[in-house]
Amino acid sequence: MSYYVTTPIYYVNGEPHLGHAYSTIAADILARHHRQRGEDVFFLTGTDEHGEPVAQQAEREGVTPRELGDRLAPRFKRMAAKVEASNDFFIRTTDEGHVKRVQEVVQRVHDNGHVYEGTYEGLYCPRCADFKTESEVAEGNTCPIHGIELTKEKQDNWFFKLSAFQEDLERLYEERPDFVTPDFRRNEALSFIKQGLRDVSLSRPTLKWGVPVPWDTEQVIYVWFDALLNYYTALGYAREDEDLTGRYWPAFHILAKDILKFHAVYWPAFLMAAELELPRGMFIHGFLLMEGQKMSKSLGNVLDPDEVIEKFGADALRYYCFREVSFGQDGQISPAGFEARYDSELANEFGNLANRTLSMVSRYRASVVPEAEPDPALAPDFEGVPDRFNELLDGAELSQALEDAWKLVRRLNRYVEESRPWDLAKAGPGREAEEPALDVARLDQVLYSLAEGLRVAALLLHSYMPDTTGRLLGALGEPDRGLAAFGSRGGGQAVEKIPPLFPKLEAESGD
Repeated sequence: MSYYVTTPIYYVNGEPHLGHAYSTIAADILARHHRQRGEDVFFLTGTDEHGEPVAQQAEREGVTPRELGDRLAPRFKRMAAKVEASNDFFIRTTDEGHVKRVQEVVQRVHDNGHVYEGTYEGLYCPRCADFKTESEVAEGNTCPIHGIELTKEKQDNWFFKLSAFQEDLERLYEERPDFVTPDFRRNEALSFIKQGLRDVSLSRPTLKWGVPVPWDTEQVIYVWFDALLNYYTALGYAREDEDLTGRYWPAFHILAKDILKFHAVYWPAFLMAAELELPRGMFIHGFLLMEGQKMSKSLGNVLDPDEVIEKFGADALRYYCFREVSFGQDGQISPAGFEARYDSELANEFGNLANRTLSMVSRYRASVVPEAEPDPALAPDFEGVPDRFNELLDGAELSQALEDAWKLVRRLNRYVEESRPWDLAKAGPGREAEEPALDVARLDQVLYSLAEGLRVAALLLHSYMPDTTGRLLGALGEPDRGLAAFGSRGGGQAVEKIPPLFPKLEAESGD
């Protein structure tokens, strides 16, 4: 079974930031999870280098758009590597393979009768690279996303017959209610469709930076059609001498709410016009909103991904993004909130659990997990968890799945306190005669259950925190990375103690 997941491609008109990292990490969690399930996965990310936003930024900097892209695209590539993204390909829309395939698909849409020549007059946002309908214009003729005044544009260009797909799109949303998730984003897209669709510009006659229209090379293809097609075109040239389209298409898209209309309305209609299979679906996430007041000791008042990763590691950032804000919603984040989660959950709950478990197996059983049966007191908490986890991630419910895994971490911490293995290990040779004999079987059961529970939890968390859980699973003697049921592996394997997974923050003097 194959699984293809994409991020939006990012404009090279500015530096990478936390919003870009957020989308990239989300897609990476899904890619890693589906690999754990033994699926054939392809994960795509990249940069959008054509269109007015890039051309305008290049002009401001006194460089060509190509020079701007050549400078910034590698930074987005490095950002993906820093957050431990396991992408299989990084596309740039200036790639020769992309340009060629965009022209092929656009020509097919033209040949199928869905393109005509006309005049457009209306309001335009250069930063969105988008012509706005009346319902999308904010007070004072401004863009509701960027808050800048919209420009009046009148131009002769080529149009895509979006209006002809009104009924097809309504039928799509009726027959595939999970095509766009979460539901409230689906309703938002459907509402836009039901207001009545207008034909949209397919080309720009005044802009020279873009993919030439194949039958009218004086114009370039409107950047959004060029950009959206990246999900399809990349498969045609990502591997030398191999077309991966039949193997992986269709895709599942991860994107932010500000580009919902293009993906949920324009994109399926354009694919219909080209007679190509529609995406598997798309998940629309919200924005991470920075709280300005809550400062931290280590990070000040800015949650800069580079600084967080340098000080705390990429896994801590990956965890925080999907723990603090429910994926799909807007939510407040802060450096102080990050530190609180790091200290209380990553260091105290997860890191401490790992340290205690490995230390007790080392101390009481010479670093070998004992052979024993799982404790019935723990079994109900683990029952059905992998299946439920799979189901949540099939729907891209990243925060809910993470919560399910974290419940196991907390349950195992309570189990340590309930079972008190250090007390079980006290009785034995050299003790007074009237004291109870060492309950070897009970201590074996507790230590086995702790090691086994930690293994299962680490496998669930592996797609979220691949480096940390990889080290922990290695210390537990677990060579596999597929999800596992509690009790599915016996004892007998050697474990090793490792440095703290998440070193506790040192309190600054005077705190």
